[in-house]
Amino acid sequence: MRFISNMLNRMTPQRSIFLYYLSALIVSTLLMQLPFFYNDDTYITFMDTLFVTASGISVTGLTTVNIVDTFNTYGIILLMFILNLGGIGIMAMSTFIWILLGRKITLRERTAIMVDNSRQVISGGVQLVLNIVSLLFLIEFIGAFIYTLVFYYKTENFLDALLQGTFLSVSATTNAGFDLYHQSLIGYSDNYYIIIPVMFQIVLGAIGYPVLIEVKEYFSRKNPYFRFSLFTKVTTSMYAILFLLGTVFYLLIEWNGSQFNNSILSKVTSAVFMSVSTRSAGITIVDPSLLNEATQLLFSMLMFIGSSPSSAGGGIRTTTLAILILTIIAFSKGEERPIIFKRSIARQDTERAFIVFFLAIVLMFLGISIITFVEGDRHSLMSIIFEVASAFGTCGMSMGITEDLNTTSELILIFFMFIGRVGFLSFLLSFGDNRKSIIKYPTDRLTVG
Repeated sequence: MRFISNMLNRMTPQRSIFLYYLSALIVSTLLMQLPFFYNDDTYITFMDTLFVTASGISVTGLTTVNIVDTFNTYGIILLMFILNLGGIGIMAMSTFIWILLGRKITLRERTAIMVDNSRQVISGGVQLVLNIVSLLFLIEFIGAFIYTLVFYYKTENFLDALLQGTFLSVSATTNAGFDLYHQSLIGYSDNYYIIIPVMFQIVLGAIGYPVLIEVKEYFSRKNPYFRFSLFTKVTTSMYAILFLLGTVFYLLIEWNGSQFNNSILSKVTSAVFMSVSTRSAGITIVDPSLLNEATQLLFSMLMFIGSSPSSAGGGIRTTTLAILILTIIAFSKGEERPIIFKRSIARQDTERAFIVFFLAIVLMFLGISIITFVEGDRHSLMSIIFEVASAFGTCGMSMGITEDLNTTSELILIFFMFIGRVGFLSFLLSFGDNRKSIIKYPTDRLTVG
């Protein structure tokens, strides 16, 4: 035990986070194998269990089985717990439970909280966790209350309405994308009592937890000198820009498409909803497989970008894209560093942004190539690109090929879902250590471009 303890103490925080999520995946998969959580006479393979659990831990929503036909009430409740574990974050949920049990939070655990929530400093991490958990549980409760009333009005079965409403609220808030309706929310595309609250929950789960905390602090008026951080300004700006671009391009491409009826309100609502959901949630009100290929490619790009850091979403993240764009602009002007909101971006953040983007592109290319090779002519290239982008961005939107993929393809998607939730930067840094080389070499120049 002392050897294990010493080994854990020598680990980098990034490697610890990686092992925490891997351990959660293993334990959750073994737990989900128990027949207690399945409907009678339901058979599910270990690979299916692993895939669904990985999708739950990463709050992606891709699945090889139908959730409502496979799991009983206890299984659905367990899946909701896994979604919260992945959506809120393992360290946040663990810290919340430790505090409830009166356990002291050590420095190492505070460091892991900092890494898991993409923070730059250790101080204030525990309070941030408490704020995140309480705020997200409140959002889930409000959503569950609204959806339960809507479903009860339709079915007049309170327990069934409560289960459906709670699951939808958890799935939307954590940006998971799982559903109990066989075809996501396509059957509720004209029910604004559902799709409007779902959109709000998706945005709240994807825009970044620190943003929610700062907005809450701003409206509380406790600090008259309060100023929004650079993180909040950049993430909300990029989120808004990508949302508007997604909505406008979707309308332009699909205005006369078969997925729209003649109502202008319906067209705009569908465009807004799909632009919001494509970023990280995967809940749909139209069938992605019936859309124009240009729209499918647009969706793939949005899923690849993903949501904000320290949120329930994945992808390369909005801040990475912002830094890339700002760096290109600064370079074209001959400036040394990118500047935004009268602040210059640190060189370390610029380097990390380009590393994340480059390696993400390489991994996406390799994943798409391997799946295309092993699947042969069974699926189109566009559907495979869409599926891999959905897994990497932990979005969960699919063109309907997930259940037909072979084991190799499923393992590749599991890999993308896992690193999408852990965080690409944390995944990369988990291979390093705390030691820095003291050897310095002379600097030289290379011709570029």
